[in-house]
Amino acid sequence: MATGVAAAAAPHDGAAGAGTVEEQQAAGVGILLQISMLVLSFVLGHLLRRRKFYYLPEASASLLIGMIVGGLANISNTQKSTRRWFNFQEDFFLLFLLPPIIFQSGFSLAPKPFFSNFGAIITFAILGTFIASIVTGLLVYLGGLIYIVYRLPLVECMMFGALVSATDPVTVLSIFQELGTDTNLYALVFGESVLNDAVAISLYRTMVSMRTNSSGQNFLLVILRFLENFVGSMSSGIGVGFISALLFKYAALGVENLYNMESCLFVLFPYFSYMLAEGVGLSGIVSILFTGIVMKRYTFYNLSEESQRFTARFFHLLSSLAEAFVFIYMGFDIAMERQSWSHIGFIFFSIIFILVARAANVFSCSYIMNLARPPQCQIPRQYQLALWYSGLRGAMAFALALQSVHDLPAGHGETIFTATTSIVVLTVLLIGGSTGTMLEALQVVGDSNRYHHPYEENSDGNNTGYMGQHYDEGTSSSNKFRLKLRELRRSTSSFALLDKNYLTPIFTSQTGDDNDDAEDDPNEALTISGGPRDLEGHD
Repeated sequence: MATGVAAAAAPHDGAAGAGTVEEQQAAGVGILLQISMLVLSFVLGHLLRRRKFYYLPEASASLLIGMIVGGLANISNTQKSTRRWFNFQEDFFLLFLLPPIIFQSGFSLAPKPFFSNFGAIITFAILGTFIASIVTGLLVYLGGLIYIVYRLPLVECMMFGALVSATDPVTVLSIFQELGTDTNLYALVFGESVLNDAVAISLYRTMVSMRTNSSGQNFLLVILRFLENFVGSMSSGIGVGFISALLFKYAALGVENLYNMESCLFVLFPYFSYMLAEGVGLSGIVSILFTGIVMKRYTFYNLSEESQRFTARFFHLLSSLAEAFVFIYMGFDIAMERQSWSHIGFIFFSIIFILVARAANVFSCSYIMNLARPPQCQIPRQYQLALWYSGLRGAMAFALALQSVHDLPAGHGETIFTATTSIVVLTVLLIGGSTGTMLEALQVVGDSNRYHHPYEENSDGNNTGYMGQHYDEGTSSSNKFRLKLRELRRSTSSFALLDKNYLTPIFTSQTGDDNDDAEDDPNEALTISGGPRDLEGHD
């Protein structure tokens, strides 16, 4: 009987083995196709840069490659087992692809232009993103009430506004770098985009929890939950960053020639920060972003020179691969997914609504920031237009829209996903490709159009105003609101002094001057951050 059972089972085992071999073969073909598209993307991107062809940036080229291959696979008889390797999984994106990109964004910040524009960046990223989300959500809701777009409940409109407010300026920043735009403009666009993703995902999750908990439309509760999530995530990221700085300062791994262990530990801390935040119900994206900022400022300078070179290049490599793969991955999935084209009006008006919301974001926040600045340091109108134009939507908006398909009832999520997909393709291909022409038309490229922004400090750390001129705030403005804003601006100088006198000595084994010298090295900054050619801040 045992022999009979074995004989009967043999064909079944053979079929299972054949199925396993077919699946392995399909997996090999799928991975080979992914690698081929990555190689094609990098080669094509290099050729486009050499030819200075700005009408098709690298991100746009990667997206097009994915869409073309996906379209060919969709009309061919490609096996489903091969095609499933290209399904855009939001969990895979959020857990494995996005963390290295976000960490590198924080890690590669050029400190001087970023922190000297920190007030403006925070205003655009937090207040501006909140304004854009609310304006988009309200316009979509009002459009539904007057029957010009597909009608959605208010909370779902706010969810759409939150997810579509996540900007992805990878395309425009590469062109900013090539054309040599002002470092302050670059810092504003780059800093806003880095924090913008974190704010958008926190706001989206807050709206989802409001919808599932059915706790009413309490606007104040939405703000409080968002602040709780954002501040908690930021605190956990900063805390992990400071812990890593102390560990590397006192462990002295470089002294004992333990370079491999030193590098491994440094690479593990960002993911520790990300998973810690996700594990306690916070935002891992926000956490790993601030971990990157703190680790670059403090932990990085506690490493040996060998580990510094390795980790800087490793994260830059990992981020470049992840970014290229994300756009290919996204393009392939756009071509393969079933889109809901039954509500064309929703798609058309959504594009108009996000342009209006982006304008409300940029121009209102610029107005507030200019109240806090003397006349010679206002954010110029052409810089505001450049900020408005650079609000592309990318992988984060796409991933959140794909997640909304599971979070919302049937039909609603598909409509939002199709609208977001159309917005992503339109902004990346059309707006991204015309960025170079826009920058030249606005005359914001080169060294002749720089605005002098940050405060200067004398040797005692006292504020001497802008451009070395003393500035009397009390006599220049009688507006209390304007005075409050200018007092808030002084906190940037106060933080610089706190960093120089206390944080740097506590968390690094070098002095603040040493760190500043390292950060001012153009070769190091260019290698690590990949920022614009002119990387010096205006202190």
